[in-house]
Amino acid sequence: MILLVAASASAGFWAGRQGGFESLAAFARVDAAQSVKQANDPEGDRGKILYYRHPDGKAAYSAVATKTAEGTPFVPVYEDEDVMLGEGGPVPPGKSASTSPDNGEILYYRNPMGLADTSPVPKKDWMGMDYIPVYEGDGQDDSAIRISTGKVQRTGVKTEKAALGVVNRSIDVPGSVALDERLVSVVSPRVETFVETVADVTTGDRIEAGGELMRVYSRDVAVAGAQFLLDLSSGVPAKAMSGSRLRLKNLGVSDAVISEMEASRAVPESIVVTAPLGGVVLERSAVPGMMAAPGQVLFRIADLSRVWVIADVPEYLASDVAIGAKSAVRIRGLPGKEFQGRVDQLYPEIRARTRTTQVRIELANPDGIFLANMYADVTIDGKANVETVNVPDAAIIDTGIRQTVFVDLGEGRFEPRDVRIGTRGGGRTEILEGVSAGESVVVAANFLIDAESNLNAAFSAFEPEVTEQ
Repeated sequence: MILLVAASASAGFWAGRQGGFESLAAFARVDAAQSVKQANDPEGDRGKILYYRHPDGKAAYSAVATKTAEGTPFVPVYEDEDVMLGEGGPVPPGKSASTSPDNGEILYYRNPMGLADTSPVPKKDWMGMDYIPVYEGDGQDDSAIRISTGKVQRTGVKTEKAALGVVNRSIDVPGSVALDERLVSVVSPRVETFVETVADVTTGDRIEAGGELMRVYSRDVAVAGAQFLLDLSSGVPAKAMSGSRLRLKNLGVSDAVISEMEASRAVPESIVVTAPLGGVVLERSAVPGMMAAPGQVLFRIADLSRVWVIADVPEYLASDVAIGAKSAVRIRGLPGKEFQGRVDQLYPEIRARTRTTQVRIELANPDGIFLANMYADVTIDGKANVETVNVPDAAIIDTGIRQTVFVDLGEGRFEPRDVRIGTRGGGRTEILEGVSAGESVVVAANFLIDAESNLNAAFSAFEPEVTEQ
């Protein structure tokens, strides 16, 4: 009876440290119940139940029989069991704590940080980390990492098979809106010209094609017009139509003005200059009363019905872009909108400062919402590749020097492998070497596996010499 009370008190003290009982009275009731059970137990070789532990090995204990939230009953722990709060829980009687029913006998314990330091018995390093057991079967595959099934489930490890497929790279680059050079026009005199009046048109105004810009007078135009009328009245229309008319056109006189002179048989005092195309006035330098020199720009007009998006593609991605490739353009000044286009031109030059090449994309702009120099984010479809082995991007552990994946070998074993990667795109990474199609790779919690097993120690695969404690 004294031994029974002592055992109950000891069990109650230990369970109390684990936070798994409500009172010593509960243990007294359990002891009484277990005494009755043992009296009716024909085998009676395991002793009484000390407490109940979580069926999945979690740090949860109870003084009375209970169940988990899922309805699974807690596992009883008898007094003759060696109480261990490790990954595997209590060790059944008759089995050594240095063995595992799944992995075989523990040969030694290695340093958790991968150092060449081992021990024949369990111990901790200077930071308080437990040494990792090395089982008898581990020697068959030194690079494989063993993790218990319960820990794999708790850490959320997920795997996915490597598959054969085409990985197309999407190239995300910055860009900006530019005017279509083919739709920009300037108005300038071909001879010395006096500006008499300028229309009420300023920079930023929209103007239709043929709209009046200004009225000018040019002595050279007046002389050419007089000659044109003289040829018409001389009865030699062919000469007038070929020589004099051509001279007027070369001086920049429009066909409408020439037809008016031909009909009125008079040279106008001033010539009306009209817009050569419809669009936006980008520049106006014409001022009434000024004398404009030949070639001087008086107006600059741009048609904005079509614009360019110039994207800067890094040098190492330039080979993945082809003319005609689909592209998506998102203008930062127009949030929430995406515009589709195609690559129209690849500029044959790498800019020395930025090591980028320019790619041109044409976009229709009927509403005039695109403005010159707007910032844009551009996504260009890369060239299609051949079918190769690929895995999710999440499976790759990239240190900058090496790329690694964890291959699931089954039964809680994971093998770290160096891989050679290729194109990335659409959330997939092309594997050129290291993994075959159909092999399962870890796509979630792979960094936890890395931390648990110490990847560096697994790669080294050294044969340790067991040191004496």
